[in-house]
Amino acid sequence: MKEFQDKNYWALILGGSSGLGLATAKKLARHGMNICIIHRNSRAQEDDINTEFDNIKAEDVQFKSFNIDAFKPEKREGIITELKTIFGSGGTIRTLVHSVAKGNLKPMVSKDSSTLKNDDFTLTINAMAISLYDWTKAIFKAHLFAKDARIISFTSEGNTKAWKHYAAVSAAKVTLEAITRNIALEFAPFGIRANCIQAGVTDTASLRMIPGSDLIKAHSLKRNPFKKLTQPEDVANAVYLLSKDEASWINGCVIPVDGGEHIS
Repeated sequence: MKEFQDKNYWALILGGSSGLGLATAKKLARHGMNICIIHRNSRAQEDDINTEFDNIKAEDVQFKSFNIDAFKPEKREGIITELKTIFGSGGTIRTLVHSVAKGNLKPMVSKDSSTLKNDDFTLTINAMAISLYDWTKAIFKAHLFAKDARIISFTSEGNTKAWKHYAAVSAAKVTLEAITRNIALEFAPFGIRANCIQAGVTDTASLRMIPGSDLIKAHSLKRNPFKKLTQPEDVANAVYLLSKDEASWINGCVIPVDGGEHIS
């Protein structure tokens, strides 16, 4: 029997239509967790995304997706209301996964006018960090968290290292980690654990948007002890481990999942 099958647990994944979020959805579904994915994609991408979603449904779990702007309060409240109906009396959110990649990659210095501005920082930090708290608070207020719940977000080495064009995202990652630590502290009495996964360099669509991403990948291949890049499935496996009963005493951490890349 699948581990989570009889518990009516759900994973709510913010940004689950590709990359780390999608790999996580597949992994958790494989172990019997029901899946809700909130994403924002164009119509041109729908066919490919729906094919991936069909693969998740084939795991014989409940599945719901929302192609919607997850950062608007009224949209968030509408989703929460609908989830209450879908969950019925027994469903709860065991794992909330924050896999949002909506940020600005402008340079600080440029010969033209396309340089990083205050609004670019605001948009990026709100989407990639503060939205974690907004969703946590909304789910908590609606009493949809399981008695033993896990909140997991994805950070990167940009939390301590400077990459060109990455300033806004780097600021968002640091903010995300700070918010995660305080969630871990202040929501612990209610059975909620919160941790960040610091994934190694992973060849996703989000990474390819960073100028110079090929150089980042080449450098990571040289310094990684295993001489290979992190795969989305590696990160998904860590989310699964953190969702297990045995991980209940892991709280408030930034956990590298990179094969040792960060030590070299």
